Amino acid sequence: MATASDAPVLDTIAAMTIDSIERCGMDERTLILTRIAALVAMDAPPISYLAHVDPALKADLSIEQLQDVLVAIAPVVGTARVMSAAGHIAQAFGVAIALADSEAEAIARAEAQSRGHS
Repeated sequence: MATASDAPVLDTIAAMTIDSIERCGMDERTLILTRIAALVAMDAPPISYLAHVDPALKADLSIEQLQDVLVAIAPVVGTARVMSAAGHIAQAFGVAIALADSEAEAIARAEAQSRGHS
């Protein structure tokens, strides 16, 4: 029986992703690069790339490696999809940076408040 959730779609996607990773024999880098290539082929929106920013950072992927994937698949998926993906990836990184900045500001505010109340 399914359990109730406030975010059933996200929970389902997370479960599918975990299952996929557990069944896949690829190393982290290859897995993330493969997923990014699939997102490009589908002309995925920025939010789809955003979900892969943290795993890409944890896998120590470089911008050059991401660019290499775009170069490698361009003849197959076409330049329009690659250019669209480049923009979406840039947007995803921008959102990730903004979220990290916002989180850092919230932590700094909380620390300042806790020092002020001590």
